[in-house]
Amino acid sequence: MPLRWLGEPDPTDPRYQDLERRVNLALHGALYAALNSGLWFTQLLRHPWPRLGWFSLAWLLALLVHLAIVVQRRLR
Repeated sequence: MPLRWLGEPDPTDPRYQDLERRVNLALHGALYAALNSGLWFTQLLRHPWPRLGWFSLAWLLALLVHLAIVVQRRLR
C-alpha cells in the first residue's frame, strides 16, 4: 500500500498524523542506512574507528524505539 494522502491535509486528523509518523520513520530508517553504511565503508578505506560498532548499535536502538512508538500509536 503506497503512502499517500488524498484531499486537503489537516494536521489535526489522526490519519494524517499516522501517515506523518510513518513517513518520518521511513526517513529515519533511510538516513540510518545511508549514513551508517557510508561510515562503515569509510572505516574500511581509511582508518579504523573503534567505537563505530557502539555508535551503530545505539542508533539502531533509537530506530527500534522509533518503530515501537509508531506501532504503539498505530494500534491505539
